[in-house]
Amino acid sequence: MDVSVVICTYNRSYNLARCLGGLARQEGVESLLWEVVLVDNNSRDDTPRVVETLTRSLPLRIRYTFEAEQGLSAARNRGIREAQGRYLLFIDDDILVTPSWLRAAWNAFQNTGADAVGGRIHLDPNVSLPEWINRDLQGFLGYQDYGDRPFVLDGFEKYPFGGNMAVTREALVRVGGFNTQYGRKGEGKSRRELFKGEETHFIRRLARAGGTIVYEPAMLVYHRVEPHQLRPGYFRRIHFNAGYQKGFLEGVSAGRALAGVPLYLIPQTFRAVMKWLEVAVHRGPARAFRQEMNVGYFLGILYGSYQRHRTNAGGHR
Repeated sequence: MDVSVVICTYNRSYNLARCLGGLARQEGVESLLWEVVLVDNNSRDDTPRVVETLTRSLPLRIRYTFEAEQGLSAARNRGIREAQGRYLLFIDDDILVTPSWLRAAWNAFQNTGADAVGGRIHLDPNVSLPEWINRDLQGFLGYQDYGDRPFVLDGFEKYPFGGNMAVTREALVRVGGFNTQYGRKGEGKSRRELFKGEETHFIRRLARAGGTIVYEPAMLVYHRVEPHQLRPGYFRRIHFNAGYQKGFLEGVSAGRALAGVPLYLIPQTFRAVMKWLEVAVHRGPARAFRQEMNVGYFLGILYGSYQRHRTNAGGHR
């Protein structure tokens, strides 16, 4: 098998016809042997029935598998185990690939010998964004575009997003799969269910191991944004949770600390608060939203560091 496209889904059967329909319209892949591995991560909706219907109606080789352990990382690891391809291409169920997507990924691997390839993710043009979501904020909705020319990514400052990422099987064997401490779990109702960054964690491990990561702009996909992601509360939440994840899972260099909270973070947080207030007073709360998100991130680090300290000291999470 040349290529396995791995898609993980949870209670979003409404996305599957669009997602799989895009894969069915791939061009220039007649010479490739490829499959779709669809991982149902413990869905409670009609996902099995929808997949069965689409399997019968679409000209795709679809293999449905069920993963009971909740979490995107666990589901992706299940997809890796089930996949038979030499190259594994990961997309989300809310992604629509363009017709040349698969061929572009294949050509990138053949032309560069890369261990991993990432492409462009644009937001679905049929979804109207509120005016306050500028290009700077669109990255938090999955938008990624490094330009029109391929180049080698360092894996740290620039790296692929998980909604449009491809990896060789050899690289997965060499550095392992996705860390299940990271990645969204279930409905994302609790703080730890909204942990993200499993693909970033993987790519950084690959980069440290000497892997080559390439950006291929011809690998273009479109991401459908959910309505709840277009509200300010979503941006506040993901920033606080990103900080909490940093403090709780990864830890920050402590030096002098109080209850696990590095003391140097306190003045940094205070400066972030003052910057937020300054912009809010002079330019209005809407213009200060980016600074407000930064404050949330710092507060998340403080709280995550405290909880990490409690856990390491034998306290309760």
